[in-house]
Amino acid sequence: MGFLDKIFGTHSDHELKRIRPIADKVDALEEEYKKLTDAQLRGKTDEFRKRYQEGETLDDLLPEAFATMREAAWRVLGMRHYRVQVIGGIVLHQGRIAEMKTGEGKTLVATLPAYLNAIAGKGVHIVTVNDYLAKRDSEWMGKVYRFLGLTVGLVVHAVPPDQRKPMYDADITYGTNNEFGFDYLRDNMAIYKNRMVQRGHFFAIVDEVDSILIDEARTPLIISGVGEKSTQLYDMAEMFAARLKKFVVVETDDKEEEATDIDADYVVDEKSKSCTLTARGIKKAEEFFHLDNLSDPENSTIAHHINQAIKAHGIMKRDVDYVVKDGEV
Repeated sequence: MGFLDKIFGTHSDHELKRIRPIADKVDALEEEYKKLTDAQLRGKTDEFRKRYQEGETLDDLLPEAFATMREAAWRVLGMRHYRVQVIGGIVLHQGRIAEMKTGEGKTLVATLPAYLNAIAGKGVHIVTVNDYLAKRDSEWMGKVYRFLGLTVGLVVHAVPPDQRKPMYDADITYGTNNEFGFDYLRDNMAIYKNRMVQRGHFFAIVDEVDSILIDEARTPLIISGVGEKSTQLYDMAEMFAARLKKFVVVETDDKEEEATDIDADYVVDEKSKSCTLTARGIKKAEEFFHLDNLSDPENSTIAHHINQAIKAHGIMKRDVDYVVKDGEV
């Protein structure tokens, strides 16, 4: 920290100074809400909805809504939001990024802004990085939401198309970025409105935001091809990636090193968990798949499969990034 930062404080210090009075209001309601019966606590949801419809904003309702969720979580799960988690919830409600370490209760923090924004009745999306987390969190935290009279939906790969609309119509919907993204694309391709499953996009909380909005965003979502052809492409991409030579970059500060003619077919950036074909690798890909130019839009599906294959080989480690159980990943 620099000398001036010590005197005047950082930007985060200033923002936290504005947020703490809001957290104080939440804390001030704790004893009052402890005295409420389960029925009275559950009735707060209808009260908030009515007040919202009559003109109060979600920011107006925040202290009471957060206090309601904190008390409900304690009664249902035996888990109480700490003050730092309340502050984290306020940050998320404001549309900002809250950095939290593993074990600091991100799942519980998300319930505060999720409950508050569900009051608007327009739906809340909670985006996770995989099906397991989406299912676990929807069942675990779903107990609290249901206790407060809200409905909870789950959108993962196993949910068939005809059952997705009810999931999106729920007050709070858990799911993965890929499933939400593909459903959005399919809705934009639908001929009739009744074939659309999503009802709109009002408020979302994104877990692992750096991974989903930066790393995962480098690979476009593509709807294409017949299932059998897609399976063949996976096999071909795997066969191709297995014969490539990789070059691992631990520190990404020296970008010039990456640009030199290195003796490798693709570069693995361990810090950002990304893989990129070198010029030599691109040439090999074009020869292997009989393409004139891998970068042509018509070859985007093949490029996607290649990127996934080299990422699997270069980054993913068994029992660290994924687990194989009963023959399934």
